[in-house]
Amino acid sequence: MNISSSDLAQIAGAAGDSASRPLELAVVLPTYNERKNVATMVERLDKALKGIAWEAIFVDDNSPDGTSDEARELSLSDPRVRCIQRIGRRGLASAAIEGMCSTAAPVVAVMDADHQHDPELLPQMLKAVTSGEYDLAYASRFAEGASTEAWGRPDRVKASGLANRIANKVTGVELTDPMSGFFMLPTRILRADAHRLSGVGFKILLDILATVERPLRVKEFPLHFAARAEGESKLDQTVVFEFLVGLYDKWLGRIIPTRFALFGTVGAMGVVVQFAALWLMLSVILGERFVYGHWETGRMTFITANTVAAAVSMTFNFVLNNELTYSDKRLRGFGPLMRGWAQFGVTCSLGLLTNVGAAAVLKSMGIHDVLAVITGIVLGAVWNFALSSKFVWGKY
Repeated sequence: MNISSSDLAQIAGAAGDSASRPLELAVVLPTYNERKNVATMVERLDKALKGIAWEAIFVDDNSPDGTSDEARELSLSDPRVRCIQRIGRRGLASAAIEGMCSTAAPVVAVMDADHQHDPELLPQMLKAVTSGEYDLAYASRFAEGASTEAWGRPDRVKASGLANRIANKVTGVELTDPMSGFFMLPTRILRADAHRLSGVGFKILLDILATVERPLRVKEFPLHFAARAEGESKLDQTVVFEFLVGLYDKWLGRIIPTRFALFGTVGAMGVVVQFAALWLMLSVILGERFVYGHWETGRMTFITANTVAAAVSMTFNFVLNNELTYSDKRLRGFGPLMRGWAQFGVTCSLGLLTNVGAAAVLKSMGIHDVLAVITGIVLGAVWNFALSSKFVWGKY
């Protein structure tokens, strides 16, 4: 910890005073590899929330750097600090939901632990929410008086601005920064609709605004968005993809489960990849001609090329599913990736047998060929999805 013993003693004393009063505010901080931020963030919260009975809930996605251990160690001397260590699942939105539902405080806030969000805004936000005039307060990077210069990421500023415009159009919410990750609301409002929140790659504030049936009275605070202090961003290169996935889950996820829809979409892309790989091998590498719907090549040459193309397609499917469909259970490291790839190959083989076998049985029953084939494809996809979810990205 980067805090002196005198500062630690002062914080512990404040914690004792706070514990004698009813809890007023919970601050939920989703983390991943942010061990160095924990103590300094608690120190900033202690200074910003003088006279307020508060608790900090670090929701950590099993960080390998020991973020959870750091939070637990700090909680031994400061009972206002709690930690939820999540095993086998990841995601900013779902972490925020779990943290908000775990507190007994009447008001809950969500913010980053990386010091990009200024905790000095918390007392003003709490005053707005408890005044009875507003249902929700949030900090905007794009409100009048706000600034993103210290962030030093003009590319992300442009991307966030575009995402905000899209979010406002598709949800009907008119805010300067609906993609903000720094907000506060009464816990009762959150709990009333927590079961309806998607929690799937979606900005949680926007999810709340789009889910709650009655319009919320919102108070906006300009935010001077700072540069990251330590740790890793909880929004990786798939942020735009996850934003779109969140929108899908909100509107259609109850009809076709989001993860299955993603799995099927990747599978359809894999079909295109297989044809492209087959064409590349036969036309470009081997110089074969495609005439009247047939390749002018030997049977074994075609089988060999198609086998290689199928392997390329399977690898493509595995990589995309690992990065996107199962991003919260993503396999990392050479060993896990190779084992996952091999297991995925076996599941795809079993899915292929299901596909072909079901189509053959239906055809023998007099079902139209096209319908039999489509049914086989759907059953094969469901089988692949079930086996992959269990044996590749799940647990035995």
